[in-house]
Amino acid sequence: MNPSPTDSADLGPAADPAGVRTTATETAGVDPTPTDPAGVGPAATGPAGANPAGIDDTTVEALGKLSEALETTERARGHLYSFHQLTGHADLQLDQAVELLRASGHPEYADIVVNELVGRDVLPGRWTFQVVEEYEDGYYRFFADLEKRIRDDLAGGRRHLHEARMKEQRQA
Repeated sequence: MNPSPTDSADLGPAADPAGVRTTATETAGVDPTPTDPAGVGPAATGPAGANPAGIDDTTVEALGKLSEALETTERARGHLYSFHQLTGHADLQLDQAVELLRASGHPEYADIVVNELVGRDVLPGRWTFQVVEEYEDGYYRFFADLEKRIRDDLAGGRRHLHEARMKEQRQA
C-alpha cells in the first residue's frame, strides 16, 4: 500500500521532503526546538545547549583538545586489540606451518618453530592479552576517567562543545 500525503507523519523525516509534518509535540503546543541563548544549538550535548553559561571559548577549545586526545587514544586502543588478535591468529597459524614442515620431511625445522616460536611471549613475561589488560587498566581507564572528571567540572558533563559550536557556525 502506498502512503497518502497525510500518512507522512508516521514515516519519519525522509517521507516528508517538504518538512511540513506535524509532530505530537507541536500539536500539544510544545516548541520542539527550544531557544538557544548560547547560539550553538542543542546538538548531542543535551537540552541545555552546547555552551553552558560561563564557559569561555578557550575552555571549550581546551576541552575539545582533551576530548580529541582521548579519541586518539581510543583509536590506539583499537589498534592494540588488532595487534592482540592478529598476533594470536598468527600463533595459531604456526600449527599448520609445523604440520606442513613435518609432512614435507623437515621435522627439525618444525621442532625449531614449536620450541622457539609457538606460544612465545611478545614482551618479556607477557602475552598480548596481558599487554592489552595493562594498557586498559593502567593508562586507558585513567585517561578516560580524567577526561570525564575535567569535563564534568568545567562543562557540567556536556560532551563535544567545540564540535557543537562548529556545527552551528557551519550551518548558519
